[in-house]
Amino acid sequence: MSEPSEQSPLPANLRFLRVLVTVLTAVMICGLLVIVALFVIRFTQTAPVVPETITLPDGVRAEAFTMTPGWYAVVTEGGSRLLIFDRATGRLRQTVEIAPLE
Repeated sequence: MSEPSEQSPLPANLRFLRVLVTVLTAVMICGLLVIVALFVIRFTQTAPVVPETITLPDGVRAEAFTMTPGWYAVVTEGGSRLLIFDRATGRLRQTVEIAPLE
């Protein structure tokens, strides 16, 4: 009989499984840390300043809004026109007519 203090080496499959579980645990911990870091970075940024009011031409209703550092755009009702405004002055810079889908 073998003495209890002597341990036989682990089979190759079991060693591989042990390494695989260890690597998976490390990857999950790193992933969790990355997600927490991204949340912290994202929520500590200041929110973009949105204009208080936007003066649209008469009879135009807004359907969507988007913004960049230099301008903001309003998509009109029906998606037929895009109004681009200067972000610093609030004046209308460009009007883009959008052709309907066929």
